[in-house]
Parts: sequence; C-alpha cells; structure tokens
Amino acid sequence: MTFAAVVFAPAAPRRRRSDRGDVPGWVLITVMTAALVVGLWALAGEAFTSFFQDAMNKVRSAG
Repeated sequence: MTFAAVVFAPAAPRRRRSDRGDVPGWVLITVMTAALVVGLWALAGEAFTSFFQDAMNKVRSAG
C-alpha cells in the first residue's frame, strides 16, 4: 500500500451496503406475532371462545 492509500483511505466515502438480502425488522415482528397468536389460539382456543361468548351474552342481556 502506498502512503496516500493509507492516509486518505478512511476519508474516502464508503459504499452503502445493500440490505436486499436482510429480512426487515417489521417482517420479523409480524411473523413472530402471528406465530404467538396461532400458538395461543391452539393452546387456549376453547377458553377464548368461551370468554367471548360469555361477554356477548352479558352485552345482549344488559341491553
């Protein structure tokens, strides 16, 4: 390496790295959230349905 290359290399603008191959953060968060919902629904689906039906029945009877 020449003296100029060593001295002026840090000042040279760096090329922007392409992020095309990376998964954006929002995609990862969306997929993880969907997985959590599916997992919870598989484990407690009947309880969720029961809670919802009870709540709807209370609203209907109150009105």
